[in-house]
Amino acid sequence: MSSSRDRVEDTYERQNDQRLDELHSKIRTLRGITTDIHDDVERQNLILDDTGNTFTSFANSLTQTSKRAAHAFGLTSGGVKSWRVAMYVIGAFLALWITGKIWWWWSGSSEDVTP
Repeated sequence: MSSSRDRVEDTYERQNDQRLDELHSKIRTLRGITTDIHDDVERQNLILDDTGNTFTSFANSLTQTSKRAAHAFGLTSGGVKSWRVAMYVIGAFLALWITGKIWWWWSGSSEDVTP
């Protein structure tokens, strides 16, 4: 009776050892996955920090540009007056219109000369 009992205990012991090895294998796998997840999170945090820094720099640059534009269009004290900007635009339009008329006249008169 003792030998059959020893065999049953040996069988149980082998099964326990086998399951313990399987458990160790699963723990190693989980540890590897956890390490990979940690490394990925660290990389993503660095990317997010860089992106945040880039957007902060862009926002500062945009703020400075808008301040300069407001100063140029006379929206702040000491800037160019808005009527002056309007006159520049009208003057540029007239200059282009006159240039177009001269070019049209010049190209139209050269066609009439040919026999």
